[in-house]
Amino acid sequence: MHRWCCSLFCLGLLGASHAATLDAAGESQRAAHVLNRLGYGPRPGDLARVSAMGIDRYIDAQLDPATLPLPENLTRALDALTTTHPGAGRELAAFLAARAAARDDDVGAKRERREVIARITRETAQARLVRAIDSPRQLEEVMTDFWFNHFNVFAGKGLDRALIGDYERDAIRPYALGHFRDLLGATAKAPAMLFYLDNWTSSAATQATPQPTSPTVNNVLDSVPVAGARKPKARATGINENYARELMELHTLGVDGGYSQHDVTELARMLTGWSFVPRALAETGRGFVFDARRHDNGDKQWRGHVIHPQGQQEGEQALDILAAHPATARHLSFQLAQYFVRDEPPPALVERMAQRYLNSGGDIRAVLHLLFHSPEFMAPETIGAKFKTPYQFVVSAARASGYSVTNVAPLSAALQQLGMPLFGCPTPDGYKNTRVAWLNPDALTRRIAFVTTLASGRLPLTGMPEPASAGIDARVLRTTLGSVITPRTMAVTNDNPPAMQAALLLGSPDFMQH
Repeated sequence: MHRWCCSLFCLGLLGASHAATLDAAGESQRAAHVLNRLGYGPRPGDLARVSAMGIDRYIDAQLDPATLPLPENLTRALDALTTTHPGAGRELAAFLAARAAARDDDVGAKRERREVIARITRETAQARLVRAIDSPRQLEEVMTDFWFNHFNVFAGKGLDRALIGDYERDAIRPYALGHFRDLLGATAKAPAMLFYLDNWTSSAATQATPQPTSPTVNNVLDSVPVAGARKPKARATGINENYARELMELHTLGVDGGYSQHDVTELARMLTGWSFVPRALAETGRGFVFDARRHDNGDKQWRGHVIHPQGQQEGEQALDILAAHPATARHLSFQLAQYFVRDEPPPALVERMAQRYLNSGGDIRAVLHLLFHSPEFMAPETIGAKFKTPYQFVVSAARASGYSVTNVAPLSAALQQLGMPLFGCPTPDGYKNTRVAWLNPDALTRRIAFVTTLASGRLPLTGMPEPASAGIDARVLRTTLGSVITPRTMAVTNDNPPAMQAALLLGSPDFMQH
């Protein structure tokens, strides 16, 4: 019954406008705003800490995450996970071995394969979520999620089940606050992306003989010991345009970036031979290879450029051009402003961000510095204007609870229930972050069910299968959330029994918006 009442409470209040206005003091509300936008909301004590250090100092520290040491408990938790350790291909090796054994129809081998997949899935989720909950480098976590979504790869596709951890660790996280060209190049060469969008099999219809000095897939395979197995290669399937299309439409120029179908085809030709060898990655850790035998060595006419045969450098030249293009600057600036400011971001802010991008050579940190110090970011109409995605909602609720989360399985299950499974978007465009994408009655009911269980302490977040605690103390939660909670919500909450109050606060429109 209390879930139903809480749902009605939330649905009723969401019908009204809840854009926040600055209180008299102002600083507390601004502190809550930056904690909610640059990160996943406050942990107990965060509001007081940020107010004391000052908003500008907090923002600058978040833009320089290396200055923020990780807590020992988080470091220990990450060290215990094999997916976080350097060494590309480790999980793929385990996946391939289990898959090969399972082909013999042995029941035990098939069970082991399922267990390997389950472990990889569990550890990858654990690494992402414990960082998002406990890391003081909140902006780094936000930007890692933002760029993973921008360069989305679906974990449910074949080998990508085992490649997702390497992808986030090696291709996304190191470049999340760096230069976009470096990030673009890392994702273009990442085995997870090459496999997901099928570029690893893309080859010229008529293949020319490679130059003797070209590094080919055979060079890699010849040095890889594969005991008792045929050396696997991606089958040449002709030119595949999937990656070339998404590279321009989603990753750089945008759908209105002025390219044609001819440009897609020519770019796909330029990227033929960009590949990887699963067994080589598993055995030696070597990922990207350029297979000159598969490369289209003809001239290309692409976006007004004549591209002469240069092997791998053709693709590198394309990435250089795309990363530096004004359309890319506008596309990325719009997406960043939409994420951090409003669903319909102010055009003037987007334009200033695009100019900063171009003037700085695609420096992501410089663009974000402009954004976070802009009047639009701190405007009263911006505060509370965004509706949390399921990921933002679940992580922010876990942070606000104050629980020491060591078991993220209930959080992963909640994300599945809320329609946003971690690493689970099957389409290249990733998950949306707008209100219209996530605000509906069924989704709200599911959110209420989650926070009701969380607030009661019945989720086994601190161990398996023990519950987290006796429940969240509503008085502590009010202090943690501070001015996020409006007087109207506070009045409704106080009119209910104490056992319901924490769930009402976490299920309120004030908390679902940020």
